[in-house]
Amino acid sequence: MAKYLPRCFLDIQIDGQPAGRIVVELFSDMCPKTCENFRCLCTGEKGEGPYTQVPLHFRGSPFHRVVKNFMIQGGDFINGDGTGGESIFGRTFPDENFTYKHDRPFLLSMANRGPNTQSSQFFVTTQPAPHLDGIHVVFGQVLDGHTVVRTIEQLPVNKRSRPNVQVVITNCGQLVLQKKAAGADKGGKKKKKRPQPSSSESSSGSSSSSGSESDSDSSSSSPGSSSSSSDSEAVRKDRERKKKLAMKKQERRERRRKERKRRKKRKLKKEKKKAKKAKQAAEATEGSTAAAAAGGGLAGHI
Repeated sequence: MAKYLPRCFLDIQIDGQPAGRIVVELFSDMCPKTCENFRCLCTGEKGEGPYTQVPLHFRGSPFHRVVKNFMIQGGDFINGDGTGGESIFGRTFPDENFTYKHDRPFLLSMANRGPNTQSSQFFVTTQPAPHLDGIHVVFGQVLDGHTVVRTIEQLPVNKRSRPNVQVVITNCGQLVLQKKAAGADKGGKKKKKRPQPSSSESSSGSSSSSGSESDSDSSSSSPGSSSSSSDSEAVRKDRERKKKLAMKKQERRERRRKERKRRKKRKLKKEKKKAKKAKQAAEATEGSTAAAAAGGGLAGHI
């Protein structure tokens, strides 16, 4: 029997409308640390980050970068624009390994700003990308929701590759394999059990990819699902808090930008003044040299 690997889900909303669910399988046998980081960011079980004071949770964060025939990128739950992120291990953590290659579409890989700078941002390939091998860590694959990925990939974007409409992860979590209760197979026949939600909204992953998605959807919409009802208030408060934090960060960035602009202006002014003084000094030196030369000529004639 093949080893069961962890599965997580991301419920996607495009321009305010539900677009479907992406179910991913994590290669925890090869990249345990990277997979645990992603899994915990899906469930939100680690609470607030010690550095940013923002919940370590993908819920409410956008897919901020989309490049057609290449990839879709998300995971910045701090600033939502690709400039932020935090892992469960700290601000960043090292590249685990480069065992898996970017040799096909629908692979899950870590974004970074250079060697050993992984945080929370990730991307899903939509085409093979061999130029990323040895640079980014592949740690999973999309099992279900390929059409959702393709829909995001086809969205119109601006010059910075940001979608013109909001693409948001409205909910996320882990799909947990439901173990059969003891004595349930008395008749000799194997009884199929419906998956039950766990974590923020969890359900079991079946052996086939299509089964995983259908099971996940049914569990999330069933009356027995506690996440949609009991967590609705928490989701609203969490979203409001993230919004306030994002606004504060935006204000800080704007202040820093203005301060940099003022400093640059002062620096340019100082450099111009310095250049002017240097020019005046050079002209004065040149004038005195010319005068001395002229004086020497007259003395010779006398």
